[in-house]
Amino acid sequence: MSEPTLLSASGLTLRFGAIPALLDVDADLWPGEILAIVGESGSGKTTLLNVLSGKMAPQSGQVMYRDPAGAMQDVHTMPAPALRALHRSDWGFVHQNPRENLRMAVSAGGNVGERLMAQGSRHYGHIRAAAIDWLEQVEIDAARVDDLPRTFSGGMLQRLQIARTLVTHPRLVFMDEPTGGLDVSVQARLLDLIRSLVRRLGIAVVLVTHDLAVARLLADRIMVMQRGEVVEAGLTDQVLDDPRHPYTQLLVSSVLQA
Repeated sequence: MSEPTLLSASGLTLRFGAIPALLDVDADLWPGEILAIVGESGSGKTTLLNVLSGKMAPQSGQVMYRDPAGAMQDVHTMPAPALRALHRSDWGFVHQNPRENLRMAVSAGGNVGERLMAQGSRHYGHIRAAAIDWLEQVEIDAARVDDLPRTFSGGMLQRLQIARTLVTHPRLVFMDEPTGGLDVSVQARLLDLIRSLVRRLGIAVVLVTHDLAVARLLADRIMVMQRGEVVEAGLTDQVLDDPRHPYTQLLVSSVLQA
């Protein structure tokens, strides 16, 4: 790709005792691209997501982020306040369990508005209008703006988390199994919503999923992980339609036989 990378990781290594979580992992992400990290439980995909997002430090290697001014910053040498500010503005995080990212005792509109306030917005009318707009964008009735999240279904909670994350128009969003634990029909609707929103807004996404169908639907490129290593990477359709590594072949065949 001709344009510069948005996020670039090299040589990431991390062990938990004798267990290799990451072994010399490289990863690049371009603006507006969706990169899926797939593999079975214990493959290292969630660890990689946490290291890329600065939530966990590697024992070696680095993660470089290109800020809006074009300067490259090392995520893991960045001062903690700067990293927190990055997560409130340029970056977003969508958890598998939306309760990890939502305040259950605060209204739906308040949850969305809080992220705007963290960026300095103070005009109540503007914040409320933006919250209502984003509830509608994620297909939540605007009449629910003052309702507490605990009255929402699982799918609605996930859509509320997405609204809270995207309201500040981040450049990069990390997603950890965003459709995990939801009914199939709810998953399909949520995936369509995620795909349309990130494409329309031009957001780059690092997506962790064990579901190859989710990766195929959403991702431009895919990285396959096994025991802390990237065993195969490339364009999503190429990797899934013509897998070269035996582990990738096993993953694909297990889906076909399911």
